Amino acid sequence: MIIKTLGISTSPRIHGNSDLLLREALSGAESAGAKTEYIHLSDYDIAPCIECNACYSRGDCKIQDDFQQLLKKILDADRLIFATPVFFMTVCAQAKMLIDRSQCLWAYKYVLHKQLFSSERDRRAMVIAVGGSKSKKQFECIRFTMKSYFDVLDINYSTNLFTSKVDDIGEIHKHPTALKEAFRLGNELIAAESPPPQKPINIELF
Repeated sequence: MIIKTLGISTSPRIHGNSDLLLREALSGAESAGAKTEYIHLSDYDIAPCIECNACYSRGDCKIQDDFQQLLKKILDADRLIFATPVFFMTVCAQAKMLIDRSQCLWAYKYVLHKQLFSSERDRRAMVIAVGGSKSKKQFECIRFTMKSYFDVLDINYSTNLFTSKVDDIGEIHKHPTALKEAFRLGNELIAAESPPPQKPINIELF
């Protein structure tokens, strides 16, 4: 079976550091036989959640924009690689808008008590985050936010690649270990045997 792998770059910068690591991770996934697709989130028109709570009765979001198109890609994927820079100790604004719009999935599952999928699927996700700070705490909010997001997506939170003290655009090229780890983890996301890990595999480069 060919494993569909979707990479979402949420960085506002094309060829930013998290973006470059994502591309390496997707190359690693391809080397393991996956069919990959890269998305730069800023190319999509996604409005913020307006907390109208229409999804509590509808099960979907009433705002019509590119969210519906992107959500279909996310739910169709067997593997998801989500890349973000660290802004003020959490995901960037572009990432947060996408995550917040997924409140409709929360309502679908926990208010309307419906299942996203008709049968169980082996879906796994990896998070790539890059921050300029030297603090190890900068990734704590990333973990909590992504855990909640992956829960509503019915996808196993399998892997983290966190890199600190990298800020200037393209600076990740000075850290070949990070690029190699991205490739390796992307490969393992596809090649790893079942069952998925109970807790995310953590690679933290400081």
